[in-house]
Amino acid sequence: MAAVDLPTSCTFTLANARVHASLTPGLEAQLDGDGFALADIDVADGRIKSIGAATSGKADATAVDLKGRIVLPCFVDCHTHIDKGHIWPRKPNPDGSFPGALSATDADRTARWSAEDVARRMDFSLRSAYAHGTKALRTHLDNAAPQDAISWPVFEELRERWKGRIELQAVSLIGIDGVRDADWFEQLARRVAAARGVLGAVTYMVSDLDELLDRMFRAAIAHGLDLDFHADETDNVEAVSLRKIAEAALRHRFEGKILVGHCCSLARQPDHHVLDTLDKMARAGLAVVSLPMCNLYLQDRRHDGSTPRWRGVTLLHEMKARGIPVSVASDNTRDPFYAYGDLDMLEVYRMATRILHFDHPVGDWPKTVAATPAEVMRLDGAGLLRAGGPADFIIFKGRSWTELLSRPESDRIVVRDGKPIDAELPDYAELDDLMVGG
Repeated sequence: MAAVDLPTSCTFTLANARVHASLTPGLEAQLDGDGFALADIDVADGRIKSIGAATSGKADATAVDLKGRIVLPCFVDCHTHIDKGHIWPRKPNPDGSFPGALSATDADRTARWSAEDVARRMDFSLRSAYAHGTKALRTHLDNAAPQDAISWPVFEELRERWKGRIELQAVSLIGIDGVRDADWFEQLARRVAAARGVLGAVTYMVSDLDELLDRMFRAAIAHGLDLDFHADETDNVEAVSLRKIAEAALRHRFEGKILVGHCCSLARQPDHHVLDTLDKMARAGLAVVSLPMCNLYLQDRRHDGSTPRWRGVTLLHEMKARGIPVSVASDNTRDPFYAYGDLDMLEVYRMATRILHFDHPVGDWPKTVAATPAEVMRLDGAGLLRAGGPADFIIFKGRSWTELLSRPESDRIVVRDGKPIDAELPDYAELDDLMVGG
């Protein structure tokens, strides 16, 4: 297939682009069985001037015939941990287990996470995400003292440096038991608010969970913050903190955004418990993000020579049927929680399609890596292709889902503000000096 050469002019047309209805609101065109349509995309001065059904009249010098190649809006990655990213070479997970990940990360953070170390690894991660076509990214930041005093200033500096390329958000990451220290937690909430961040925690089944959640919701209301939780990242059927979060949201009549990640144990619970939890989630307005690659790696890992029996993902189909917004995201990359990954949301969607069955039918599942996380992150218009919006999109070689999701698409063309970017990925060797002595 011939290479695509975009015009150097500020005005051009992408003719015969294959776009997806779920990510192209208002498009009036003939759809195929997977929701795709051929369209002409007019670009002018860094914006999308118009999108309409493909015609045969786009043959001027500024038109580029894509011959049915897929064009998607730039990705939105709403759950990452780029402060942990790429520490695997110096601190691998000793056995691939969740406890192993916790122990290895805690040890590395205590010994190595200076401002320079965190900044360089985070910047490396952002360059990778940008090259793959990500436009917005939310990261959790480990906030165990004294790391909170190190990582928040690093994040704020990077957010300013990356402004206009990747929209960055940060979430405080603490164990829910840390909320018991009322004075420290209030200071943290103030720090998060000052950084225009999101208040977050990892929930698990402690005896005073309801009280601790109430404290978190009160702090979020007082400081005008959204909430983001890690919940029930386990196969333990007794882990029901997802339901507890929904109940707390209802108690407090919380009007902000609430994103909850993982929620693995829900898939193991009896149907009547599942239905009760889903009902409360829908009423409370919760949104959920599944992290299929990391959960596949960590959950149900066995050390007795037997094969894992479940996939570790949550009940996205059932949630979506209830109107609960659902997304998928990268989570960890090359750290003790996940040894692989490159913040490539096409890889995430490819894996999610296979693991979670985002096909037969495709429906509007493509929104899980674009429009839906953008809405959760309050990014108006991101994750969509629409007239008047920025010309931020990715041109692929694949002309169907089976073509797109069968190859890495490493030669994709990422376009920002109407111009292709330099999409060269950073070399892992750049971080070699940080790994010495690990």
